[in-house]
Amino acid sequence: MHLPRRQFLTQASAGLASTLLAGLLGSVPGCVPARSAMRGQLRGAGAKLGHLLREPHKIPAPTHTQEVDVVIVGGGVSGLAARRELHRLAPSLRTLLLELEPEVGGNAAAGHNARTAYPWGAHYLPLPDERDHDLLAFLEEAGILTGYAPSGLPIYDETALCHDPAERLLLHGHWQPGLVPEAGVPAADRAEIARFLAEVERLRRTTGPDGRDLFRLPLDLSSANTTVRQLDQQSMADWLAAHGYRSEYLRWYLDYSYRDDFGVPAAQVSAWAGLHYFAARKGRAHNAPADAVLTWPSGNHHLADNLRRLGGPGRIWPNAVAFGLQEGADGRVEVLAYDGVTQQSTRIRTRQVVLATPWHVSKHLLPAPTAALAPLHAPWLVANLTVDGYPGGPGQPLCWDNVRYGSPALGYIDAEHQALRGFEPDEPRSLTFYWALPTDPGNPAAARRHAYASTYHDWLTLVLTELDLMHPGLAARVQAAELWVWGHGMVAPTPGYVWGPARQQARQPHLGGRVHLAHTDLSGVSVFEEAFHQGLRAARAIVQGAAAS
Repeated sequence: MHLPRRQFLTQASAGLASTLLAGLLGSVPGCVPARSAMRGQLRGAGAKLGHLLREPHKIPAPTHTQEVDVVIVGGGVSGLAARRELHRLAPSLRTLLLELEPEVGGNAAAGHNARTAYPWGAHYLPLPDERDHDLLAFLEEAGILTGYAPSGLPIYDETALCHDPAERLLLHGHWQPGLVPEAGVPAADRAEIARFLAEVERLRRTTGPDGRDLFRLPLDLSSANTTVRQLDQQSMADWLAAHGYRSEYLRWYLDYSYRDDFGVPAAQVSAWAGLHYFAARKGRAHNAPADAVLTWPSGNHHLADNLRRLGGPGRIWPNAVAFGLQEGADGRVEVLAYDGVTQQSTRIRTRQVVLATPWHVSKHLLPAPTAALAPLHAPWLVANLTVDGYPGGPGQPLCWDNVRYGSPALGYIDAEHQALRGFEPDEPRSLTFYWALPTDPGNPAAARRHAYASTYHDWLTLVLTELDLMHPGLAARVQAAELWVWGHGMVAPTPGYVWGPARQQARQPHLGGRVHLAHTDLSGVSVFEEAFHQGLRAARAIVQGAAAS
């Protein structure tokens, strides 16, 4: 601790994006501006167990065998949705779900402290399209959708709808309501922002010659219009330049939005995906505005846990990694699984398999993967902080989502925003920071190596510096800081990915139609709706195949 705290923060503020994030972290001057008694640790997904796929010779051979009807590999939203759908359509099927982590949920993981649960990943679901009957049926079964109004619009549980105030942006030293830059923004920039929002609203309401919406979720329901799909071949940044969008405020807002969902900015997102981000959202509700979101203290883990609960009696096997698929006797598939707790392997004979794993895992398991799929995954940092002071500031008071204009981070959510209790300014508060880390599309592995090599102190310095830039003096009042690094994060819809041939080829069944893939890597857009429908698609293919045989 060589620099005075004020000097350290001044230097960090001046060069946060260019210095602290050069090569992800580089060398960080100074010290952590916080009390020495701070509690916390650095965590992450089960990389050590998962990386055994790179060295299968280190895994012991199976010592025993078991039989089930369907094996689901991967307990994220896609795998859990497939499990629930199989139970719903064919409850007599014996299912077994293999999950690498101690608990299911995938990118919808969650943790908790003495005050509240908090998310380690995805933390909200926008109001679903009222035409998405499958998703609405699940939400109704989970008790999140409580009924329908005479108009036919869904009614949602009030405790699941994000409470007001929902969003604020620190811009020009003032907290403004909403995340679209407005306060102190020049008239020419405001006009350009309005022009862009009007254009995406027009696209949101437009259908193609085939009668389909130009942009819809799940994205495979979008129009097959050739002219529109060709937008997938160029970057969103190039599309913006071609259409005369030059405002730095608009460009920042779009980069923030895409990094929030995809982990990468407009220059690394296809124009089709960039427009789809805005134009595909069409949810409505009787008791909420169209831009409302559903959220919980644990984030989307609440949804994942309901999928688990509604999935029937089929066994869930945690701390298990599948390390091989092969054709067995009698038309069955053999799944080789290693238990990270007992350190023993099992041969599982099954009729059907759902591979609900990211492509970098699936390609190791498939006997002969043919697709040239190369999804880009940006590393993510998620930090859950306990602070003993109120995150205030001039303007809009504390909101659910709180963002600083120009920041390389994505801001923080108030993890206790949905709590049905009062709040005193000096009592502890739980804040969840999100940070999508810069990734070179030509060498994404380098970003992951830096992320895994960085220490708790490295990450903590980065997070507390950002906190102090948003709320001067608050970093010194952090009581606990629990950090999580996602090495792979979620898929980014890079130019050519969504409507290129590799994605369509990768989702085809394998081993004579007995292995079905289900993951948002097969969508190109990593949102709950896509993961959910990927799971349904795989489960229905299994049930239909069984009915036809």
